[in-house]
Amino acid sequence: MSASTPDPTFLRGMTQRRLGRRDALRISGLSALGAALAACGVQGKAKAPGAGASAAPDAVAKYWTGKAKTGHVDFANWPLYMDPKHPELKQFTKETGITVNYQEVIQEMGPWFAKVQPQLSAGQSIGFDLMVITNSVQFAQFRDSGFLAPLDHSKLPNFAKNAAASYSKEAFDPGNVYSVPWASGMTGIAYDENKTKRPITKLADLWDPQFKGKVGMFSDTQELANFGLLKAGLNPDKSTSADWDKAADELKKQKDLGIVRNYYDQSYVDALGKGEVWITQAWSGDIFQKNLSDGTNFKFVIPEEGGTIWTDNMTIPITAKAPVDAITLIDFFYGVDIAASLANYINYVCPVPAAQQQMRTSAAKLSGEDKTAALQVANSPLVFPGQDIYSKLHYYVSFDSVADQQTFQKTFEPIVLS
Repeated sequence: MSASTPDPTFLRGMTQRRLGRRDALRISGLSALGAALAACGVQGKAKAPGAGASAAPDAVAKYWTGKAKTGHVDFANWPLYMDPKHPELKQFTKETGITVNYQEVIQEMGPWFAKVQPQLSAGQSIGFDLMVITNSVQFAQFRDSGFLAPLDHSKLPNFAKNAAASYSKEAFDPGNVYSVPWASGMTGIAYDENKTKRPITKLADLWDPQFKGKVGMFSDTQELANFGLLKAGLNPDKSTSADWDKAADELKKQKDLGIVRNYYDQSYVDALGKGEVWITQAWSGDIFQKNLSDGTNFKFVIPEEGGTIWTDNMTIPITAKAPVDAITLIDFFYGVDIAASLANYINYVCPVPAAQQQMRTSAAKLSGEDKTAALQVANSPLVFPGQDIYSKLHYYVSFDSVADQQTFQKTFEPIVLS
């Protein structure tokens, strides 16, 4: 492998997983919400007992009292989120004596919720003690149905010590009552400066008539809505239906002026590469990979008004047979050396900032092409964003009811489809 050729695992982490995650959210997210909520009986804004940070102490005591180590964990995750040789799990077993059955069984959030909902509703085990779920609409379904165990943070010393501060302020789970991050990704703006003739720094640039017919936006309504809300000066995390109308108006103006060339799925990368668009909504990993694999020099920026962050999260099903073993494993992943090992393989945003220096130290012991590839990951702001970037990132709009979801779809879907 030449010095100019990226590490294959690096490319896999930054592109193949991204495609799967975006497709999963688009296919199984909003369209599946109504049926799934109806199936589990979630209505309005009602929360399960213990939902919300303020109720956590009582819920924690009730759940964890009497729970004991079993010596085994069944772990459900997405594909390509761990080295197939499972070096981290082998180390965990060596250090704790707890064995792990690791299964890549989660492909899409909607179908996963539908699969496990009957057992959870009946108070039965789903066969897994730990599962990684996305901060999509299904996270709220799991939480509000009472399907997630509240975490005992006294059992998470590594998380308390090493997790980035931003992750304690997640809009979908404030205070990490039910979840802690496995990995994250970002949505911002990509552009070809050879075409734009200037740096792009603001969402307003996506509305600039100078780029008429050369702007790409996402067809994913969650992604599109977030940028419309931010353009209108609104916070997606706390938005209402009235805010959605304002965001839709901004997006309609952009469309009616002929500024948007198309509303893209993953194909936006090809459109940018061919020069069909000069500036576009983009996923961080795609642009990193494009530059490395094709030698392009596209820029990626989180705009001044803000961008989007999505997070895959470790959670414990309420019916887990081995919750103590599961939470022990969760905390193990927040050891700096383990977080560095995972980040080196999956190449998504790492929730442990100190892992960056660990990766740099490890890379320094290598030579030639191996050292170059390792440093590319360790030094990437797409894997280790600074606080200046974190402070500008927002989560997706969340829904408390089927009616909210339907209103959201009716507001933004016509922009993409008409």
